[in-house]
Amino acid sequence: MKIRELHDVNLEPLWEEGIDHKLAIRHSLLFSLIDGEKAAVVEKETLVDSLNYLARLGLGYTLYLLDGESFERLRNKFREKQTQESFGDMTATAGDELIEVESDLLEFIRNSQDLLSSEASAPIIKLVNSLFFQAIQKGASDIHIETGERKGEVRLRIDGALKKHLDLEKSIIALVINRIKVISNLDISEKRVPQDGRTQITISGKSIDVRVSVLPTYYGERVVMRILMQSEHIPSLEELGFSHEMTVQFYKLLNHSHGMILVTGPTGSGKSTTLHAFLQHIATPSKNIITVEDPVEYNAENVNQIQVNSKVGLTFAAGLRSILRQDPDVIMVGEIRDQETATIALQSALTGHLLLSTLHTNDATSSLTRLMDMGIADYLLSSTLLGVLAQRLARLLCDDCKQEVKHSRMLMDDLGLPENATYYEHVGCKHCDFTGYRGRQAVGELFVIDDSVKEMVKNNFTDHQIREAMKAQGMKTIADELRDMMISGKTSYQEALRVGIMDK
Repeated sequence: MKIRELHDVNLEPLWEEGIDHKLAIRHSLLFSLIDGEKAAVVEKETLVDSLNYLARLGLGYTLYLLDGESFERLRNKFREKQTQESFGDMTATAGDELIEVESDLLEFIRNSQDLLSSEASAPIIKLVNSLFFQAIQKGASDIHIETGERKGEVRLRIDGALKKHLDLEKSIIALVINRIKVISNLDISEKRVPQDGRTQITISGKSIDVRVSVLPTYYGERVVMRILMQSEHIPSLEELGFSHEMTVQFYKLLNHSHGMILVTGPTGSGKSTTLHAFLQHIATPSKNIITVEDPVEYNAENVNQIQVNSKVGLTFAAGLRSILRQDPDVIMVGEIRDQETATIALQSALTGHLLLSTLHTNDATSSLTRLMDMGIADYLLSSTLLGVLAQRLARLLCDDCKQEVKHSRMLMDDLGLPENATYYEHVGCKHCDFTGYRGRQAVGELFVIDDSVKEMVKNNFTDHQIREAMKAQGMKTIADELRDMMISGKTSYQEALRVGIMDK
């Protein structure tokens, strides 16, 4: 049998229905289309084993011999295909390709002698698949994989807090990171510079987008994977968790045909989710809704989404300029970061568009000063801004294990808490993964720009003066909302303190 040789090629896998590719990969036999012909692909090191297995299959494919690097590249693509196949039906493959229980995963890592053999890297695929599966089962938003001096660690961000998931040997961590790079189309050989990529995994027939960030650190690389949500996970306005009065005010604001609505808060406070809930509420076939985001976190229906790409000059400002030529009714800008974006956003809100965006400020009223600092004239601001929502996410106590607690008289007086209420603290049980909390609720303050606010802006009132005036008019602050959550037994003092009950 004549074997043709190929060097430095990047072939695509040929996945044939009648072939057991799992077994073929184990025998280092791969398949591809070369010059339109079906070809069997082998490498020098495992040539005898590959040819013996090919003879058993009885295929009349042309045979090619690849150099080690090209062969490894194709093999990685086959493994990726294999992973997609194995994820396809969760019930059929749960025992074979996935480990569902954390303790079983630890046992699997301890007992897998072949985890470190590059020839049989199926256990690594199984390990990575199981990490994804367990993260989604636990409702994690991010998976952190870190390399330390002697070992590696996997942590999951659940309900906004990082929790240790498992330890891995340092040698295994490198293989896990390589596997993640393969499925995210990143360069395996590059370990000196940060890399960003995306991948898609399918679990129980549902596709889930994963954003991958790889960063070189002192002891090796660390990976953070953000699990992005699909449009069916976008909550409705009622499901966001805000009070009924505030939800009614959202409806009023979103009825405007033009103007600007801002959502403010720190990273991870649910701003993107709220904005997408707003968009889904106003999305109708008669409206043209366009967004420019960095990154696109929800794959939303009825909305045209643009991903910011600074490498090619597609910034928020450039994207916003282009959007205005697309005859939009509603525009959503991921974030107002600079004067240019702020100016274009305000002009588009002035010229008959409803514009939604986010801003990084601690409370709702300080957004006015922030925009003025960006060079926006006060008269423009008061005529276009409709309202500002400042929000946070507070963790809810687990109903199965929370226990009553008595707070000191000084603390109660300081927070203005009534003495006749029952207060709780977190404990931790198997139902809440021993964190004491299960789920989160949005808390916020809505600052509506009415005539009195416009008058105050015109008279150069400070943030503090406007805030005090709004509180006197009945605006509920985030601290007020957190106080209500403590009184109703939904959250603990520690969580309220973390979120901002001391912010007046």
